[in-house]
Amino acid sequence: MKFVIQVLMTTILFCPIIALLITYVIFRKCKIDHVKAFGLAADITTCVLFLTVPLAINSIWEVSLFIPVILMAVVIAVFFTYIDWKTKKEIEVLQLLKKLWRIYFILLGVLYFVILVGGLTQNIIGYVAPM
Repeated sequence: MKFVIQVLMTTILFCPIIALLITYVIFRKCKIDHVKAFGLAADITTCVLFLTVPLAINSIWEVSLFIPVILMAVVIAVFFTYIDWKTKKEIEVLQLLKKLWRIYFILLGVLYFVILVGGLTQNIIGYVAPM
């Protein structure tokens, strides 16, 4: 049983789309509206992506970028907080956090896809034309 849980967790960490699909299906089974279910699944997947993106970079190129990913998130949060403050004069914290979390989901999802394609391309080129 421990091995099965370990394999499941490893699969989810290295393929966050599975986490998105599993959580979406679970929320839909709980009779949650499909839009809200996808939003909740995206929120949970964002947590997974914060771990997955630095792990993927580290496993492909052997470069640790955990701290820069966190710093990028902080800079984005400061930037959007400033914009929110300038446009609305009063910051609604929960709305801002929701907006930031969804932006992180989009950015980290795209970054994960780019890393995946880059790693696959690098491995294919290394296999076809070894040095």
